[in-house]
Amino acid sequence: MWMYILVGVLSAVAGIAIGFFIARKTMMSYLQKNPPINEQMLRVMMAQMGQKPSQKKINQMMKAMNNQMK
Repeated sequence: MWMYILVGVLSAVAGIAIGFFIARKTMMSYLQKNPPINEQMLRVMMAQMGQKPSQKKINQMMKAMNNQMK
């Protein structure tokens, strides 16, 4: 009787762990293909803050965000 409970609990733990890693891998892949912020969004945000963004500054911010994602 206790053997069935143990097998059930171990199966549930294994299923949760496998599901977590699959979901994590899927989400990381999605975020790499579809980044949450692009250059146009950065331009708009900086304009709203009263800054006139240069292309160099935009490139620096995008590079910093990409490095942070890795």
